[in-house]
Amino acid sequence: MPLPISIGLGTGNMLQPLNSSMIAVAVVPIALHLGSADGIAWIISALYIATAVSAPSAGRLGTVLGARRVYLGGLAVIAAGSLLGAFASSLGWLIAARVLQGIGTASQYPTAMTIIRTIVAKTGASTNSAIAVMSMCAQSTVAFGPTLGGLLVSLFGWQAIMWINLPLVLMSTVWVLKIVPKDPPLRVHGRELIRVLDPIGLVSFTAVIATMMFVLLSLVDDPLWWLIPVFAAVTAFFVWWERRQDEPFVDVRALAGNRSLMLTLVRTTATYAAFYCIFFGIPQWLQASRGLDASVAGLVMLPIAVIGIVSTLVATRTVATRGIRWTLLVGSGMLIVSGLLIVFVESASTSIPVLLLVACVFGIPNGFNNIGNQNAVNAVTTVSQIGPAIGMYRTVQYVGANLASVVIELTGTSGDGDSALHLVGWFIVIVGAALVVGSAFSRRLRQADLRARARIRWAARGHNQHADETQTALET
Repeated sequence: MPLPISIGLGTGNMLQPLNSSMIAVAVVPIALHLGSADGIAWIISALYIATAVSAPSAGRLGTVLGARRVYLGGLAVIAAGSLLGAFASSLGWLIAARVLQGIGTASQYPTAMTIIRTIVAKTGASTNSAIAVMSMCAQSTVAFGPTLGGLLVSLFGWQAIMWINLPLVLMSTVWVLKIVPKDPPLRVHGRELIRVLDPIGLVSFTAVIATMMFVLLSLVDDPLWWLIPVFAAVTAFFVWWERRQDEPFVDVRALAGNRSLMLTLVRTTATYAAFYCIFFGIPQWLQASRGLDASVAGLVMLPIAVIGIVSTLVATRTVATRGIRWTLLVGSGMLIVSGLLIVFVESASTSIPVLLLVACVFGIPNGFNNIGNQNAVNAVTTVSQIGPAIGMYRTVQYVGANLASVVIELTGTSGDGDSALHLVGWFIVIVGAALVVGSAFSRRLRQADLRARARIRWAARGHNQHADETQTALET
């Protein structure tokens, strides 16, 4: 895969983690500017919900309208949301701006993967390097996002975290226009385009994801139990409708038939629930139990992101040499180690140097699990399936993040005391152990490795399209 194209697409992929991490240091200044902290948490949640809902939609739109067009359209939506946020004078307008940012940033990764797979199918290149480049772009942004956000807020005010998006959007737009091949002309127009897009399927899918996210978010404070039957009803309608369509928004029949993809999405949900317990829980514990201020707590967490970048490089090599299953075994095994370190090492008396060393260990599983699961999705999907599948991958990440928030709140980790943190540690150990057992004995992961190797062999011979057709046949 040509490196300039991977980096160009990676620049847009940086915008989602940048906007989700910078906001952490701007919440207090925003509350002071608005004169109240009521509802301020929705500024954070709005982006996550919008991204979770929109990511599969972006993948589908990229397949129908052209991945490059939707990628660039997403950048335009990010710019619009950033301008709206910079001039927002009320909480409602700011939440609307974050929703636009979430919709825009949701388009980048699914469409980027569609572009990559299309180029790979024509050139015979490997997807491994492109996945690694985009993962490192995202992880480096997570690592330095709070630091950059803090600097911008202190120098120019909280609006600066909105303005910074504009030069990045411009850079990514110019780069993609210059180096990414153009999409073919649209083959459908007018009413036929509306039929192919399946707007009823899109809206009902949005209702499914939105109600699920609201139920999860409500569990930490005032559970909205009445939404559960609503969720069941809209899910039933969505499945019923999609099964009747010739060109469904989400091909639920194919999704149900692709058990390898379904298992990967379940595994990804559990993995991110454990990871975000670390990423969200440790900073809260450092501030509540250790009495550290936010800037010091952020520095203690920095090794997680830095080591995560290094482990991404190592994991990319591991996938190429040992396969997806071994990569996931390492990542899940290191989750167990991380949970045990939380239980037996992290306490109010633990010195800062030891906490920094432990944070280095925390950075290892994310790189391996992220690369392993993304390659698993790539291995069990065809070019036409990869966009929606990666969109679903993004969605379950945020479902995992919300599950982690529930675990943290229910255990009381945001309060004072070590015992709550140790409960979170045991939760991570249990999740890691379940993932290790599942990966070790998964016949479908072995099949995914075989498909990935077959694709590499066919690509080397210039038979990428046939490799995709062979893979589809293997699914049955």
